Amino acid sequence: MATSASSSMSALASELRMLQPSSGSTAMPISRVNARNIQSAKPNRSAHPPSVHHVRQMAKLTTAAKSGELSPSASHTTLSISSRPGPLAPIVRPHTAGAFKARKVEPTRFRYFYDRGDLPVRVNFAGAVRKLQWQVDLSLLDFSHYLPVFMEGLRELEEPYHFLALNGTLDMLEKGGSRVLPCLPQLIPPMKANLMTRNQTVLCLQMKVLQRLVLSCPYTGEALVPYYRQLLSIFNLFITKRVNCGDSIDYAQRRQENLGDLILDTLNILEKHGGADAFVNIKYMIPTYESCVTRR
Repeated sequence: MATSASSSMSALASELRMLQPSSGSTAMPISRVNARNIQSAKPNRSAHPPSVHHVRQMAKLTTAAKSGELSPSASHTTLSISSRPGPLAPIVRPHTAGAFKARKVEPTRFRYFYDRGDLPVRVNFAGAVRKLQWQVDLSLLDFSHYLPVFMEGLRELEEPYHFLALNGTLDMLEKGGSRVLPCLPQLIPPMKANLMTRNQTVLCLQMKVLQRLVLSCPYTGEALVPYYRQLLSIFNLFITKRVNCGDSIDYAQRRQENLGDLILDTLNILEKHGGADAFVNIKYMIPTYESCVTRR
């Protein structure tokens, strides 16, 4: 028993000598070693988490690298290019109302009747200037049927429809006399349709024909007063449409193609021949209009 106890004590002493550090090294306490191991095992809480933009860029680079579109050497270049701002989007302008835009002119009854041979007119090319030739006497012509058709043909801009409609209407107004007045209610729809086209050529023609219509019969101007609300809305829209050419010469005035001046002349004729109620009704539709008749 004594021998076994002494052998165990010697083994324990040898183990203690092995655990002791050598004379050239400094010993570190066990508590400090344990604290260092615990601190190294803890996560680094002082590091900031990656931003959302960085995560997205890294995800794009990873996806591109997997698909074979991007090499590892070009990752830095692609990252710098993708961070640049893209081109500006084109500016989309809002659509305009198009109040002064010319409308599409549909084929009229005048074209249809002329192509079918129902109109008693033709173009006479004898001589240097072409002329309109009637195949029947105007005194035997039914104005209530033909005059609205010719008035509707004023918005035809192709030849020979344009020439036939304009000259035929002027001939009927000049030689019709008192036969024009009963046809006035049938003339309002085609005149309104001509004005609603907003085509400057058609508007100028309609203004000239309207002046001839008022002057063709003594009572036509007064009979037109109830229809001002159907006709003068376009007058109010284009009454200020004039050409500002400065010191140069506007030859459209000589040809009576200045739309603003032509509208003003037409309103003056309507007021002079429309009676006592003409100015009030014109002023109601066109507030900027001023009377041309001297009032005492």
